[in-house]
Amino acid sequence: MSDTKPKITLEFFHDAVCGWCYVLSPRLRKLAERADVAVKQRCFVLQRNDAEMIQRFGSLEAAKQEILNHWVACQQHADDPGRFEIEGMRAKPFSYPSGYLAALGAKAAELMGNSDTHWDYFDEIQHLHLKVNDNIGDRDVIIAAAGNIGLDTVRFEALLDSDDVRDAVEVDLKRAREFKLRSIPSLIINGEQVVSQTLTEQALLQLISNEQAA
Repeated sequence: MSDTKPKITLEFFHDAVCGWCYVLSPRLRKLAERADVAVKQRCFVLQRNDAEMIQRFGSLEAAKQEILNHWVACQQHADDPGRFEIEGMRAKPFSYPSGYLAALGAKAAELMGNSDTHWDYFDEIQHLHLKVNDNIGDRDVIIAAAGNIGLDTVRFEALLDSDDVRDAVEVDLKRAREFKLRSIPSLIINGEQVVSQTLTEQALLQLISNEQAA
């Protein structure tokens, strides 16, 4: 009998506007390099549009103020605080965007490649949002992000408007509902255990070690 330990699958639920996801993603990349772990990308859109932002926060102005306060906390816990540009976003004239269009973009990227392509796109769109302070509610920004990671932007734009991409986002949201997820980032380990927390790199390694031992 082989004593090879099976690969552990982590489903990474995220939203492009989530600063805590921005903190966790590079830690998961390091984990995937160090341990026998497969990370599957999942979209979890907190608010789809301005109306949902207003319903959640009271106004678009209040949404931007509260979310940027979250950015401050995220920056304080980040391994590289310089990845955040908080005052730059505060000075931008546009309202704080929802992550729905970015989720469509991530799924279009996935359909053009695989889950790792989705991850590359997600990291790029988060960089544009949290560091460069682009408006990721803008279609041109969403398409440019695809080109930044080497995707064919003509094919990407065609996919962005497709039923296949919209359906793929809904599949992830249905998966989240099955596990009663309420916050992000969330990880589902081997289709069973849920961790809704931004773990440190060491805590992630310990989590995997415990799962392998079990």
